[in-house]
Amino acid sequence: MVTGQVITFLEEINRRVVGVTADLHFAPTKGARENLLRENVQDDHIVVTGNTIIDALHWVVRQPFDLEKGPLKDIPWEKRIVLVTAHRRENFGKPIREICVALRKVAETFKDVHLVYPVHLNPHIHAPVYELFDSVDNITLLPPLDYQTLIYLMSRSYLVLTDSGGIQEEAPSFGKPVLVLRNTTERPEGIEAGIAKLVGTNQQRIVEETESLLNDSEIYESMACIVNPYGDGHAAERIAGALLNFEGSN
Repeated sequence: MVTGQVITFLEEINRRVVGVTADLHFAPTKGARENLLRENVQDDHIVVTGNTIIDALHWVVRQPFDLEKGPLKDIPWEKRIVLVTAHRRENFGKPIREICVALRKVAETFKDVHLVYPVHLNPHIHAPVYELFDSVDNITLLPPLDYQTLIYLMSRSYLVLTDSGGIQEEAPSFGKPVLVLRNTTERPEGIEAGIAKLVGTNQQRIVEETESLLNDSEIYESMACIVNPYGDGHAAERIAGALLNFEGSN
């Protein structure tokens, strides 16, 4: 048992446990492959496939979506939509309040922008968000969204501010710049590729970086035109092919 230490990425425990007995390792990125090699996994047992979450995204965006019947029907799509999600445990308390104050300033400055925030039900997030965004005309607070609705909203957004790991991977498929509301991320590939930027939870930094993307088209386009480093929608095909061709299979 580890005491006195906060484990930020709990999924990593599961990966390490499974990795000990795995014959094949399907790495979502080249960076993930390099990490496995450093753990002494055999090179010929690693296949870089992309992440299956991007496969799911590509499938979902091809499905019919009825905008008029869901929670997005009243969004003013003629404005530049900014998708916001923030819910992580490390942002409870002062960080989420800093985030909200920063976003309120952005909303008050840019009347051609509309922020849409599906709010997590955890009271550590829900309470301060509704308190600090009360009566701001160009901010819409929504309950948590199903996956199809969230992906549709993301596809129609101008940019994304998030502390979600999954959204850091999904937004680049639509060419949407991502400002990461965290001090560290387990998705470094987006940062390295230039599609995402770590801005932390400092109020001034969030305002400055958001205003930069809203005011400067060159900065925006430099982030928006990057190919998604997390996959192209064909990860499952690569995984199936590797399994069928694996010499250790019966």
